[in-house]
Amino acid sequence: MDWGMQNRLNRIIQADTGHTVMLAVDHGYFLGPLTRLEEPGKTIAPLLPYADALMLTRGVLRQCVDAGANPTVVLRVSGGVSIARDDLSDEGIATSVKEAVRLNASAIALSLFVGTEHERQTLLALGELVNEAEEYGLPVLAVTAVGRELEKRDARYLGLCCRMAAELGARLVKTYYCDDFEKVARGCPVPLVVAGGPKLETERDALELTYASIQRGAIGVDMGRNIWQSDHPIAMIRAIRAVVHEGATVDQAHDLFRELSGARAMAVVAGS
Repeated sequence: MDWGMQNRLNRIIQADTGHTVMLAVDHGYFLGPLTRLEEPGKTIAPLLPYADALMLTRGVLRQCVDAGANPTVVLRVSGGVSIARDDLSDEGIATSVKEAVRLNASAIALSLFVGTEHERQTLLALGELVNEAEEYGLPVLAVTAVGRELEKRDARYLGLCCRMAAELGARLVKTYYCDDFEKVARGCPVPLVVAGGPKLETERDALELTYASIQRGAIGVDMGRNIWQSDHPIAMIRAIRAVVHEGATVDQAHDLFRELSGARAMAVVAGS
Protein backbone atom coordinates (compact mmCIF):
# COMPACT_ATOMS: atom_id res chain seq x y z
CA MET A 1 0.00 0.00 0.00
CA ASP A 2 1.44 3.37 -0.97
CA TRP A 3 2.09 6.09 1.61
CA GLY A 4 -0.79 8.37 0.58
CA MET A 5 -3.35 5.59 0.72
CA GLN A 6 -2.13 4.42 4.13
CA ASN A 7 -2.02 7.96 5.48
CA ARG A 8 -5.62 8.63 4.46
CA LEU A 9 -6.84 5.37 5.97
CA ASN A 10 -4.96 6.19 9.17
CA ARG A 11 -6.90 9.44 9.46
CA ILE A 12 -10.13 7.44 9.54
CA ILE A 13 -9.03 4.34 11.45
CA GLN A 14 -7.24 5.31 14.64
CA ALA A 15 -3.82 3.68 14.88
CA ASP A 16 -3.90 3.13 18.65
CA THR A 17 -7.16 1.13 18.60
CA GLY A 18 -7.64 0.05 14.99
CA HIS A 19 -11.20 1.35 15.23
CA THR A 20 -13.22 4.36 14.09
CA VAL A 21 -16.26 6.43 15.01
CA MET A 22 -17.58 8.10 11.87
CA LEU A 23 -20.31 10.73 12.06
CA ALA A 24 -22.81 10.38 9.21
CA VAL A 25 -24.39 13.66 8.08
CA ASP A 26 -24.88 12.89 4.37
CA HIS A 27 -28.59 12.06 4.66
CA GLY A 28 -29.78 15.22 2.94
CA TYR A 29 -28.50 14.09 -0.45
CA PHE A 30 -31.69 12.05 -0.86
CA LEU A 31 -33.77 12.66 2.29
CA GLY A 32 -33.61 16.45 2.45
CA PRO A 33 -33.59 18.35 5.79
CA LEU A 34 -34.16 15.68 8.43
CA THR A 35 -35.16 16.58 11.97
CA ARG A 36 -32.15 18.00 13.83
CA LEU A 37 -30.16 18.15 10.59
CA GLU A 38 -32.06 21.15 9.21
CA GLU A 39 -28.99 23.35 9.76
CA PRO A 40 -26.03 20.99 9.29
CA GLY A 41 -23.39 23.37 10.57
CA LYS A 42 -25.10 23.71 13.95
CA THR A 43 -25.45 19.92 14.20
CA ILE A 44 -21.88 19.15 13.19
CA ALA A 45 -19.84 21.76 15.08
CA PRO A 46 -20.27 20.50 18.68
CA LEU A 47 -19.83 16.86 17.62
CA LEU A 48 -16.78 17.33 15.41
CA PRO A 49 -14.18 17.02 18.22
CA TYR A 50 -15.48 13.52 18.99
CA ALA A 51 -15.74 12.17 15.43
CA ASP A 52 -12.82 10.37 13.79
CA ALA A 53 -14.33 11.20 10.39
CA LEU A 54 -17.31 12.98 8.87
CA MET A 55 -19.31 11.36 6.08
CA LEU A 56 -20.99 14.12 4.09
CA THR A 57 -21.51 15.70 0.67
CA ARG A 58 -19.42 18.41 -0.94
CA GLY A 59 -22.17 21.00 -0.55
CA VAL A 60 -22.46 20.58 3.20
CA LEU A 61 -18.68 20.37 3.56
CA ARG A 62 -18.15 23.64 1.72
CA GLN A 63 -20.96 25.61 3.31
CA CYS A 64 -21.29 24.18 6.81
CA VAL A 65 -17.91 22.91 8.04
CA ASP A 66 -15.08 25.19 9.15
CA ALA A 67 -11.96 24.35 7.11
CA GLY A 68 -9.88 25.49 10.07
CA ALA A 69 -11.29 22.62 12.12
CA ASN A 70 -9.32 20.26 9.85
CA PRO A 71 -11.92 17.47 9.77
CA THR A 72 -11.24 14.02 8.35
CA VAL A 73 -13.66 13.78 5.44
CA VAL A 74 -15.29 10.75 3.83
CA LEU A 75 -16.99 12.39 0.87
CA ARG A 76 -20.28 11.04 -0.47
CA VAL A 77 -19.91 11.07 -4.28
CA SER A 78 -22.97 9.11 -5.41
CA GLY A 79 -26.50 10.44 -5.83
CA GLY A 80 -29.19 11.23 -8.35
CA VAL A 81 -32.38 9.98 -6.67
CA SER A 82 -34.62 11.21 -3.85
CA ILE A 83 -37.00 9.83 -1.28
CA ALA A 84 -39.82 11.11 -3.51
CA ARG A 85 -39.21 8.13 -5.82
CA ASP A 86 -40.22 4.55 -5.12
CA ASP A 87 -36.88 3.20 -6.42
CA LEU A 88 -33.82 4.56 -4.62
CA SER A 89 -31.31 2.38 -6.48
CA ASP A 90 -30.84 4.43 -9.66
CA GLU A 91 -27.76 6.28 -8.40
CA GLY A 92 -24.79 7.56 -10.35
CA ILE A 93 -21.56 9.40 -9.62
CA ALA A 94 -22.36 13.02 -8.76
CA THR A 95 -18.95 14.25 -7.57
CA SER A 96 -15.63 13.62 -9.33
CA VAL A 97 -12.47 12.16 -7.85
CA LYS A 98 -10.61 15.38 -8.69
CA GLU A 99 -13.20 17.36 -6.73
CA ALA A 100 -12.68 15.02 -3.77
CA VAL A 101 -8.92 15.58 -3.97
CA ARG A 102 -9.46 19.37 -4.12
CA LEU A 103 -11.60 19.11 -0.99
CA ASN A 104 -8.85 17.12 0.78
CA ALA A 105 -11.08 14.07 1.32
CA SER A 106 -9.55 11.11 3.11
CA ALA A 107 -11.91 8.72 1.32
CA ILE A 108 -14.86 8.77 -1.05
CA ALA A 109 -18.10 6.82 -0.69
CA LEU A 110 -20.80 5.50 -2.97
CA SER A 111 -23.77 3.17 -2.56
CA LEU A 112 -24.20 -0.28 -4.08
CA PHE A 113 -27.66 -1.73 -4.75
CA VAL A 114 -27.08 -5.45 -5.16
CA GLY A 115 -30.05 -7.46 -6.39
CA THR A 116 -31.93 -4.44 -7.79
CA GLU A 117 -32.69 -3.35 -11.31
CA HIS A 118 -29.68 -1.05 -11.14
CA GLU A 119 -27.23 -3.52 -9.63
CA ARG A 120 -24.94 -3.54 -12.69
CA GLN A 121 -24.61 0.22 -12.98
CA THR A 122 -23.74 0.68 -9.31
CA LEU A 123 -21.21 -2.17 -9.33
CA LEU A 124 -19.55 -0.87 -12.48
CA ALA A 125 -19.56 2.64 -10.98
CA LEU A 126 -17.65 1.24 -8.00
CA GLY A 127 -15.08 -0.41 -10.26
CA GLU A 128 -14.58 2.76 -12.30
CA LEU A 129 -14.35 4.89 -9.18
CA VAL A 130 -11.71 2.58 -7.69
CA ASN A 131 -9.70 2.69 -10.93
CA GLU A 132 -9.56 6.48 -10.83
CA ALA A 133 -9.24 6.96 -7.07
CA GLU A 134 -6.34 4.54 -6.74
CA GLU A 135 -4.29 6.80 -9.03
CA TYR A 136 -4.51 9.46 -6.32
CA GLY A 137 -4.05 7.12 -3.35
CA LEU A 138 -7.66 7.82 -2.35
CA PRO A 139 -9.59 5.01 -0.61
CA VAL A 140 -13.11 4.12 -1.75
CA LEU A 141 -15.74 3.18 0.83
CA ALA A 142 -18.61 1.13 -0.57
CA VAL A 143 -22.00 1.37 1.14
CA THR A 144 -24.21 -1.73 0.91
CA ALA A 145 -27.49 0.12 0.51
CA VAL A 146 -30.90 -1.56 0.71
CA GLY A 147 -33.15 1.37 -0.14
CA ARG A 148 -36.57 0.88 1.38
CA GLU A 149 -36.16 -2.91 1.65
CA LEU A 150 -34.91 -3.14 5.21
CA GLU A 151 -35.81 -6.82 5.34
CA LYS A 152 -32.77 -7.49 3.14
CA ARG A 153 -30.52 -6.97 6.13
CA ASP A 154 -29.57 -10.62 6.70
CA ALA A 155 -26.17 -12.29 6.75
CA ARG A 156 -26.51 -14.04 3.41
CA TYR A 157 -27.41 -10.88 1.48
CA LEU A 158 -25.03 -8.55 3.31
CA GLY A 159 -22.23 -11.10 3.07
CA LEU A 160 -22.73 -11.16 -0.70
CA CYS A 161 -22.72 -7.36 -0.93
CA CYS A 162 -19.66 -6.87 1.24
CA ARG A 163 -17.61 -9.52 -0.52
CA MET A 164 -18.50 -8.12 -3.94
CA ALA A 165 -17.51 -4.63 -2.84
CA ALA A 166 -14.15 -5.86 -1.59
CA GLU A 167 -13.57 -7.90 -4.76
CA LEU A 168 -14.16 -4.77 -6.86
CA GLY A 169 -11.52 -2.87 -4.91
CA ALA A 170 -13.25 -0.99 -2.08
CA ARG A 171 -10.80 -0.34 0.75
CA LEU A 172 -13.61 -0.06 3.32
CA VAL A 173 -17.21 -1.25 3.37
CA LYS A 174 -20.13 0.24 5.28
CA THR A 175 -22.92 -2.22 5.94
CA TYR A 176 -25.68 -3.10 8.38
CA TYR A 177 -25.53 -5.21 11.50
CA CYS A 178 -27.47 -8.47 11.36
CA ASP A 179 -27.78 -11.83 13.05
CA ASP A 180 -24.65 -13.92 12.39
CA PHE A 181 -22.75 -10.73 11.57
CA GLU A 182 -19.48 -12.53 12.25
CA LYS A 183 -20.08 -14.50 9.04
CA VAL A 184 -20.32 -11.24 7.09
CA ALA A 185 -17.09 -9.98 8.66
CA ARG A 186 -15.26 -13.25 8.10
CA GLY A 187 -16.15 -13.26 4.41
CA CYS A 188 -15.05 -9.69 3.76
CA PRO A 189 -11.27 -9.14 3.39
CA VAL A 190 -11.47 -5.37 4.01
CA PRO A 191 -12.55 -3.51 7.17
CA LEU A 192 -16.27 -3.18 7.88
CA VAL A 193 -18.01 -0.16 9.41
CA VAL A 194 -21.59 -0.62 10.62
CA ALA A 195 -24.33 1.87 9.78
CA GLY A 196 -26.43 3.22 12.62
CA GLY A 197 -29.57 3.22 10.48
CA PRO A 198 -32.83 4.92 11.52
CA LYS A 199 -33.16 6.31 15.05
CA LEU A 200 -33.60 3.46 17.52
CA GLU A 201 -36.02 3.65 20.41
CA THR A 202 -33.43 4.32 23.11
CA GLU A 203 -29.79 5.33 23.41
CA ARG A 204 -29.11 1.98 25.04
CA ASP A 205 -30.34 0.24 21.88
CA ALA A 206 -27.77 2.16 19.83
CA LEU A 207 -25.03 1.29 22.32
CA GLU A 208 -26.01 -2.39 22.11
CA LEU A 209 -25.80 -2.20 18.32
CA THR A 210 -22.34 -0.64 18.56
CA TYR A 211 -21.07 -3.16 21.09
CA ALA A 212 -22.35 -6.16 19.13
CA SER A 213 -20.85 -4.81 15.91
CA ILE A 214 -17.39 -4.42 17.43
CA GLN A 215 -17.52 -7.77 19.19
CA ARG A 216 -18.43 -9.56 15.96
CA GLY A 217 -15.83 -8.10 13.66
CA ALA A 218 -16.59 -4.50 12.65
CA ILE A 219 -13.84 -1.90 13.11
CA GLY A 220 -16.32 0.82 13.96
CA VAL A 221 -19.61 2.54 13.24
CA ASP A 222 -20.80 5.28 10.92
CA MET A 223 -23.64 6.68 12.98
CA GLY A 224 -25.85 9.69 12.35
CA ARG A 225 -29.45 9.78 13.52
CA ASN A 226 -28.72 7.75 16.66
CA ILE A 227 -26.29 10.48 17.68
CA TRP A 228 -27.61 13.84 16.48
CA GLN A 229 -31.31 13.00 16.95
CA SER A 230 -30.60 12.17 20.59
CA ASP A 231 -31.63 14.82 23.10
CA HIS A 232 -28.01 14.67 24.30
CA PRO A 233 -25.87 14.22 21.18
CA ILE A 234 -22.50 15.00 22.74
CA ALA A 235 -23.09 12.56 25.57
CA MET A 236 -24.18 9.99 23.01
CA ILE A 237 -21.16 10.25 20.73
CA ARG A 238 -18.86 10.10 23.74
CA ALA A 239 -20.61 6.94 24.94
CA ILE A 240 -20.25 5.43 21.46
CA ARG A 241 -16.55 6.28 21.51
CA ALA A 242 -16.19 4.53 24.85
CA VAL A 243 -17.49 1.30 23.31
CA VAL A 244 -15.50 1.56 20.09
CA HIS A 245 -12.17 2.86 21.37
CA GLU A 246 -12.07 2.01 25.07
CA GLY A 247 -13.69 -1.41 25.14
CA ALA A 248 -16.57 -0.28 27.35
CA THR A 249 -19.49 -2.62 27.89
CA VAL A 250 -23.04 -1.52 27.15
CA ASP A 251 -23.69 -0.92 30.86
CA GLN A 252 -20.51 1.14 31.23
CA ALA A 253 -21.26 3.20 28.16
CA HIS A 254 -24.87 3.74 29.18
CA ASP A 255 -23.75 4.87 32.64
CA LEU A 256 -21.37 7.31 30.96
CA PHE A 257 -24.16 8.61 28.75
CA ARG A 258 -26.44 9.14 31.73
CA GLU A 259 -23.68 10.87 33.67
CA LEU A 260 -22.79 13.22 30.81
CA SER A 261 -26.42 13.96 30.01
CA GLY A 262 -27.30 14.65 33.63
CA ALA A 263 -29.79 11.78 33.78
CA ARG A 264 -27.96 10.02 36.62
CA ALA A 265 -27.89 13.14 38.78
CA MET A 266 -31.57 13.75 38.11
CA ALA A 267 -32.38 10.18 39.13
CA VAL A 268 -30.46 10.57 42.39
CA VAL A 269 -32.28 13.82 43.19
CA ALA A 270 -35.65 12.26 42.38
CA GLY A 271 -34.95 9.33 44.68
CA SER A 272 -33.68 11.38 47.59
